[in-house]
Amino acid sequence: MNFKKGSHNCITDIAGVQIGHVTLYEKLDEEQTICTGVTAILPHKGNLFRHKVHAGSAVLNGFGKTAGLVQINELGLVESPIMLTNTFSVGSVWQGTLDYMLDTTEEIGDTTSSINIVVGECNDSYLNTARYPAIKPEHAVKAIKSASTSPVAEGSVGAGKGMVCFGYKGGIGTASRIVSHKSINYQIGGIVLSNFGKRGDALFARWEPVQQDTPDGSIMMILATDAPLLERQLQRLAKRCAAGLGRTGSQLANGSGDIAIAFSTANKVPHASDSYTQTVDYLRDDHPLMNQLFQAVVEIIEESVIRSLQMAETTEGRKGRIVTKAPL
Repeated sequence: MNFKKGSHNCITDIAGVQIGHVTLYEKLDEEQTICTGVTAILPHKGNLFRHKVHAGSAVLNGFGKTAGLVQINELGLVESPIMLTNTFSVGSVWQGTLDYMLDTTEEIGDTTSSINIVVGECNDSYLNTARYPAIKPEHAVKAIKSASTSPVAEGSVGAGKGMVCFGYKGGIGTASRIVSHKSINYQIGGIVLSNFGKRGDALFARWEPVQQDTPDGSIMMILATDAPLLERQLQRLAKRCAAGLGRTGSQLANGSGDIAIAFSTANKVPHASDSYTQTVDYLRDDHPLMNQLFQAVVEIIEESVIRSLQMAETTEGRKGRIVTKAPL
């Protein structure tokens, strides 16, 4: 079964989900180039700390420096924008996101608890001069403030500016699907930051292997759905990203960080409540829609990776390195 695509085939087809990019590109000299960025994923338009969403994550291969996964898997909630950037900029983006949340939520760290900031990364040091601290906390704030529900810019943008996938220019890709059963319809979408694979590994194209000195790389995969799922179910959803990734040719290499986060917009969880219980409706595990969601994830991740290649542009980075657009 191939599911119908959302209206824009984009993660922002899920109502309220917003995406923002900040892209940095500058030739510093003949050797060094800033070629990197930040991407922000906002699960809804309100205050995420005051109204959290159910979430789960899956670490398929853990060669990564992601912040915030421990609390997601412990409490099953996302309470901040989900941020993507390069490996060495996790700290700066974490700080900028914290600054934004403190500015917009006066109770954090004062009359209530701390906050769990979520930042994912991939290593763009083949094209980007990673040792130069180009990304500042204010770039994270700018990405958050620029986020919108419009169709997502893809390819060599935001956190994807310096990424390489299957030896070609990679980066940001997105897709969405509609699942239905009788009169029930839900949407699910995904966005990836692709930075993995060798030329000869791709299963969706016949590319001759070439000598490459690019690292094993990584991929961040974020899923959003309006289906009412609990954190345990969202963790199961995130695990299915592995099947979609496998369809592209990924082998989850030793040096690859392959990490997925899934969230549902269906049930907001208030930070403060006078009640000692909370009641939510959620999809039964044995309902036919659950398997449809699993299959939709596979399709979304596969297509998102391919779109990250299709929408990217040939890019010149540090040391005169040029990574070309994939012939797709």
